[in-house]
Amino acid sequence: MNNNFLNYDELLKKKFKSLGSNVKISKNVTIIGENNITIGSNVRIDDFSIISSLEGKLDIGSNVHIGGQSYLGCGGEINIGNNINISQGVRIYSKLDNYLEFIDNDNDNVLLKKVSIQDNVIIGSGVVIVGETYIGEGTTIGALSFVKGNLDSWSVYAGNPIKFIKSRKIKK
Repeated sequence: MNNNFLNYDELLKKKFKSLGSNVKISKNVTIIGENNITIGSNVRIDDFSIISSLEGKLDIGSNVHIGGQSYLGCGGEINIGNNINISQGVRIYSKLDNYLEFIDNDNDNVLLKKVSIQDNVIIGSGVVIVGETYIGEGTTIGALSFVKGNLDSWSVYAGNPIKFIKSRKIKK
């Protein structure tokens, strides 16, 4: 057994809202707000990732891999479906500063948004996703893309700003 992952007893001590079976979280992952996080079965979170859900809500489905050095910031809500591959260095933000409001007053204006990632999605390395965003089922996002808004199901997107590349064929 690999000693770089938290064992079952260590995972239970984290007091997640819900925890599935066969969950592997590196000992080098920082997790904040475990009581706001649900994790399905067969989930792996690699080294030096940061999962922060102190204020918001994070739901991670089953059969999910989150690559190393990724960041999930849940001030709002992040829903990650099943059969998802999030590559290394991906950033997902559901809490954003409202810079236009900063200009007009001295209040701490933040926007709490929802990021929803449907089933069977592949997210390339270094992608940045900000809420309000919906990523449809079976979508692939190329490395280093910036995602904000709605992405259609079974499609390939890439770039900054994000652009539709092509539809993916569904094998039957």
